[in-house]
Amino acid sequence: MKIRIVGAGAWGTALAISASRSPDAAHQVGLWVRDAQQAHAMQASRVNARYLPDVEFPDNLQIETGDSTFPGLGERASDLIVVATPMAGLRGVLGQLKNCSAPVAWLCKGFEAPHDSPFGLLGHEVATQVAPTLMSGVLSGPSFALEVARAQPTALVAASTHATVREALVEAFHSSSLRVYASDDLAGVEVGGAVKNVLAIATGLCDGMRLGLNARAALITRGLAEITRLGCALGARTETFMGLSGLGDLVLTATGDLSRNRQVGLMLAQGRTLDQAVNSLGHVAEGVYCARAVVQRAQSLGVDMPISQAVVDLLDGRLRPEQAVSRLMQRVARMEG
Repeated sequence: MKIRIVGAGAWGTALAISASRSPDAAHQVGLWVRDAQQAHAMQASRVNARYLPDVEFPDNLQIETGDSTFPGLGERASDLIVVATPMAGLRGVLGQLKNCSAPVAWLCKGFEAPHDSPFGLLGHEVATQVAPTLMSGVLSGPSFALEVARAQPTALVAASTHATVREALVEAFHSSSLRVYASDDLAGVEVGGAVKNVLAIATGLCDGMRLGLNARAALITRGLAEITRLGCALGARTETFMGLSGLGDLVLTATGDLSRNRQVGLMLAQGRTLDQAVNSLGHVAEGVYCARAVVQRAQSLGVDMPISQAVVDLLDGRLRPEQAVSRLMQRVARMEG
């Protein structure tokens, strides 16, 4: 199988490594790097020094580069193209691939910042706008790039309304260390992947303030309720949120210290400014950039998301950490369901 991964951040690199070394299938994997200098350095050292410096590339992983529009990528012979850019870059890449005949999937999780609409869109909604004939989907679920690159056991979900896309993702990445399940609930899988980043900031804040394990459990549980409400309003199925891209991804991102979004919350609790927290990461924390888009989309649908709203107010400087906690705890009592 010929697989091309567009974008050499931590997650794109980890999946390229995983697919290249899989003994279960013979794949030809190309990792496309936008910056030619970075590509040459990766080819020479056989590592991604910036994101995964301790994991060597398999011998058969090919490093590719070109100009920023990667001309002809959609026409090259590929059985699967995987877009591994941040959410902000998805629209441009899908526009380049709109005439591609191969299945296309993206890895980014989040809502796009508002573009030509009053609220941000999920990845599949962006694809509908810019590449409506593309066979596309998303690969998501609870996964830290470093652990996938190290071949530690991981489970993901391949979501698409096209069986061809789901089957291609399973064939490309399912292995002895990486299980790939399939779903046709594209909206549900994307909402879970997007909102959990925002809730991970809240959980990091909770732990950084030493509020206790009771508080963490309550926050994660009520956060899952927020994810489910928004997802169902966007046409998702409730059961999706009890799966890998809902509960699974939320628990991992909210409690695992490899989570960049959790780290932002921890640092805000320590008194650092948002700029200080983000700059210290050296990587993109998608929850910071999509929190406002999540709340805007929820408001447009009449969906109540108090935890997500508190995160936005915290990020925008309208609330201090202790004020955010006080606001949530003083909400009027209600039925849980």
